[in-house]
Amino acid sequence: MAGGGGKAAAGGGEAPAITLEHTPTWIVSAVCFVIVIISLLFERLLHRLGKRLKKSRKKPLYEGLLKVKEELMLLGFISLLLNVFQGLTQKICVKASVMDHLQPCKLDFSGAKTAKTTAHLAAAGVRRLLAGGGAKSDYCEKKGLVPILSVEAIHQLHIFIFVLAVSHVVLSAVTVLLGIAQTRKWQHWENKIQASDENGMMKEHSPLGKWIIGMKLSGPQMIKHVQEFPFIKNHFKGHGKRWKTFGWLRSFLKQFYGSVTEEDYVTMRLGFIMKHCRGNPKFNFYKYMIRALEDDFKKVVGISWYLWAMLIIFLLLNVQGWYVYIWISAVPFVMLLVVGTKLEHIITELAHQVAEKHTAIEGELVVSPSDELFWFHRPKIVLLLIHIVLFQNAFEIAFFFWLLVTYGFKSCIMGNKGYVIARLVISVISQLLCGYSTLPLYAIVSHMGTSFKKVIFDENVVEGLANWAQNARRRNARAARTQNVGDSPVDESNVGEVQMTSPPTKSVQQGTARLI
Repeated sequence: MAGGGGKAAAGGGEAPAITLEHTPTWIVSAVCFVIVIISLLFERLLHRLGKRLKKSRKKPLYEGLLKVKEELMLLGFISLLLNVFQGLTQKICVKASVMDHLQPCKLDFSGAKTAKTTAHLAAAGVRRLLAGGGAKSDYCEKKGLVPILSVEAIHQLHIFIFVLAVSHVVLSAVTVLLGIAQTRKWQHWENKIQASDENGMMKEHSPLGKWIIGMKLSGPQMIKHVQEFPFIKNHFKGHGKRWKTFGWLRSFLKQFYGSVTEEDYVTMRLGFIMKHCRGNPKFNFYKYMIRALEDDFKKVVGISWYLWAMLIIFLLLNVQGWYVYIWISAVPFVMLLVVGTKLEHIITELAHQVAEKHTAIEGELVVSPSDELFWFHRPKIVLLLIHIVLFQNAFEIAFFFWLLVTYGFKSCIMGNKGYVIARLVISVISQLLCGYSTLPLYAIVSHMGTSFKKVIFDENVVEGLANWAQNARRRNARAARTQNVGDSPVDESNVGEVQMTSPPTKSVQQGTARLI
C-alpha cells in the first residue's frame, strides 16, 4: 500500500488517505486500548481525589473539583465540534485577497506561492486521519480559491484551547495554594488569641478574677489615646490631602512587604466579630477565612463566558505589527497592582475612620466594616478582577509554550525576542505576586464588608437552614393557595395566633434566603 502511494506521488497524483477500512485491526484496537486506559486512570484519579475531599469535609474544594470536571466536559465538547465541522470548513472557500488582512504572519497567496501553500495544506490534510473523511484538499483549489481554515490550523487551534484551559486550572490551583500557605502564620496569631481568651476565662472563675470583673463592670475601662494603638500608629499619619496621597503611596508599597501584620489581623478580626458575631468572642476567624477562600476557589478555577469572550478578542488582535501581546501582558500586572493597593488602602481607611472620629478610646480598638470601602460598594468586584488577572496570565503563559512547541522560538508569530522574554517575566511575576500578596490580602480584607458569607456556619447548619427555608416557602405557598380558594384549615380561635406568628416567620425566611 505504501509502495502504491509512493508511485502515485511520483507520478504526480495525489496520495490516497488511509481510512479505517484499510487500517489493520490490531492498530485500531491498540490505539483505542491506550486511550481508554489513560481516560479511566484519569477519571479514577479525580474520583479518588473527590472522595478524599468529601471525607476530610472540604466541601468548597470538592465543588471546585466538580467545576474542573465541568471545564473538562466543555473542552471535550469543543473538541467534538472542531472534529465534526472540520470537513465543512474545508468546503468554505474564499478569495486569496481575503487572507491578506489581519494576519499574525504575512503570507503571499499570489502567483507560485499559492500553489505551494495549497499543496502544503493538502499534504497536511493527508497526514491526518480525520481529514480523510472530510472534504478533499483540492476542493477550493479547483475553484481558484483557498479554504477559510486548513485542517492543520484546526488541529493547532484545538491543541491551544486545551493547553489554555489546563494552564488556567493548574495555575489557579497553584496560586490559591500559595495564598493559603502564605496565611499559615495567621493561624499562629489566631491560636495565640484563643489561648489568651482561654486563660482569661480560667482566671474569671477564681475569686481574684471575679473581683476584677466586678471592678470592670462598676468602673470605667482604661482609656487610651488613638495614637497609642499600634494599628492607628502604623496607618494614620495625619489629615489633609497630603496625607491621603501619602496613604495611597504607602498602600502601593506595602503590598510588596508585610502586607498584613499581626496588629492588622487582630484589629480586623475583632471588627468582624463585633459586627457579625458579638455573642461569640471566641469565634475562630482564621478557619472561617480559609473556608471562604476555599469557597472562592471554585469561582476562580472556572472559565466563565466573559473569559471566553476575552480569548476571542485576544486571538482577533494578534496581528503582525500591532504588538498587542505587549500590553496584554502588562494589563494584568497593572490591574494586580491596583487591586493590591486598593486592598491595602481599605485597611488604612479603617484606621482613618477611627482616628477621625475619636481622640481617645475606652477599651479595645474596634473598626467598622462596611461595603462603602470597596469599589461601587461591592466586595465581589475584587474577586472578579483577580479571576480576570489569573486567566490573562494563564493565557500568556499557555500561548508562549504553545508557540514554542508548535512553531519554535524564532518564528514570526512569536515576535521580537526581547518582547517575548519581557512578557514571560511579567506573567511569572504577576502570578507570584498574586499568590504571595494579593490573594492573602483579599482573603482577610474581603470580610471587611457589611455582610458575611454562608461558610460562617457549619455545613450541617447551612443545609438545615436551606431545607428549613425551602419548607417554609412551600408552607407559605400552600397557605396562600388555600386562602385564595377560601378553604382555610385554621380555626377562627387560632387566627390571632397565625397573624402573630406569620410575619416573623416570613421575615426570618427572607433573611435566610439572603444569607444562602
